[in-house]
Amino acid sequence: MPPSKVPPTIRQRRLGAELRRLREQAGLSATRAGELHGATQARISSIESGGYPVSAERVRALAHLYSCTDQALIDALTNMTGGRTRGWWEEYREILPSGALDLAELEYHAQAIRIASAIHLPGLLQTAEHARALFRDVVPSLSPPEVEHMVSHRIKRQTVLYGERPTPLTAIIHEAALRMGFGGSKVAREQLEYLLAVSTREHVCLKVIPFGTGSYPSSGSGIVYFVAGVPQLDTVQLDTDTHSEFVTAQPQLIRYQSVLDKLEASALEPAASRDLVLSVIREI
Repeated sequence: MPPSKVPPTIRQRRLGAELRRLREQAGLSATRAGELHGATQARISSIESGGYPVSAERVRALAHLYSCTDQALIDALTNMTGGRTRGWWEEYREILPSGALDLAELEYHAQAIRIASAIHLPGLLQTAEHARALFRDVVPSLSPPEVEHMVSHRIKRQTVLYGERPTPLTAIIHEAALRMGFGGSKVAREQLEYLLAVSTREHVCLKVIPFGTGSYPSSGSGIVYFVAGVPQLDTVQLDTDTHSEFVTAQPQLIRYQSVLDKLEASALEPAASRDLVLSVIREI
């Protein structure tokens, strides 16, 4: 099986990183692991970087070699091999930053998604016109074609909320995000009407933190928590105006779970949240 000629996806990199973590927990060097597995040190390192295709059988063999007895984790890791199939987002590989592709892939494979945002509405809940205005206003260096690529990618990401098995989504939004008004009153009203409609779907939970609830227990960065098949494989995306960062370390995952819990506890319940959205619409 020849090495892949395209960059590894975020899931392939994560799979490799988890195999490295298991090896290190077992106290084995890459050289010794290769000897015991019948492979070279270079092959083990390439697998761990996500640069070499790995089969489900090899994952199970390595997990056994590393004395991993967590069957749920082993099953989740084997599910991440998937023949290195590529999703719809690959058509944007030469067009958008790699982080945009990573985001779409994480959303596609997540068991559930939790989002907290103080300034912007989540991309999964934006209309095309709102997203277009947002990209034009926030990233003025983008050319019109680049804006359209960003918009089409954002709208395609929203397919995870539809279909036979839509991904459960909890969106915790500060009232400030409802009142930003990108694109003018018409775009803002249509966006909030769309948000209101989507929030009635069974798998979408919208909770709004109103003004006057006290301090906001977060740095103000957008937080997206991707729930995987097992807690060890969860991922957090931190989104600021300048960059996105993916977090996978367990202590940090626990910290952001706590932050999201505090934010959700300070938010209105779904029915009251929809009432607040409706009141903002009436003010536009």
